[in-house]
Parts: sequence; structure tokens; C-alpha cells
Amino acid sequence: MSTNVETPSSAMDSVKWIVAIALLAGAVVGNHMYADQSVLLRAIGVVVAVAAGLGIASLTEKGRTFIAFAKEARIEVRKVVWPTRQETTHTTLIVMVATVIMALILWGLDGILFRAVGFLTGLEI
Repeated sequence: MSTNVETPSSAMDSVKWIVAIALLAGAVVGNHMYADQSVLLRAIGVVVAVAAGLGIASLTEKGRTFIAFAKEARIEVRKVVWPTRQETTHTTLIVMVATVIMALILWGLDGILFRAVGFLTGLEI
């Protein structure tokens, strides 16, 4: 796992972030302004603007850090031993049975406490 060391961002990173945010805002505003155009053309325009914004954001220091983190996370996910279908089914059934048992216990306890409080206060409903 990589260490988290703060590095000062350059002035160029700030410009890249401003351009990326402007592209994303432009996608939203353009989609709204050209509402009379074809949905396909607007969707293509939004996808291109978002892709360009994300591409520019990935060139910043934080963008590179995020991409490295995503690659490391993907490697870790590959190491996970996923349960089999049978293990998943058994675990799900156990959780469902435990939930039903707890619900019945709480329902019974609620009924007993309701009657006890009603008896003690004389407010039988």
C-alpha cells in the first residue's frame, strides 16, 4: 500500500482543475440550452465533454494519485476469495432465520410490556 504524502500542487494543476470543472459545467449547461436538438447529439456531446474533463483531471497530481489507488484496489479485489453459491445461500438462510426469530422475540416482548404497562397504569386499550 502506498504512503499518503502531501505534495504541493502546482499552479498548472489548478488551471487543469478549472478547465475540467468548466467542461463538466459546460456539458450540463449545453445539454439544457440545446434541449430542442436531438437527444442522441446531446448525449454524444455530454459524453465527449465528461470524457475530456475526466481526462484533464487525470493529468493533475490528485488525478494520478486516484488512478494509482484505483489500480491498487483492483489488484486487491483480485485477491479476494469469493464465497461459493452454496455458501452464499446457506449464509442468507441463516440470516433470514435469525431475523425472523429476533422479530418474534421482540414482538412477544412488546406485547408483554404493553400489557404490563397497561395493567400498572390502569390504561387498558
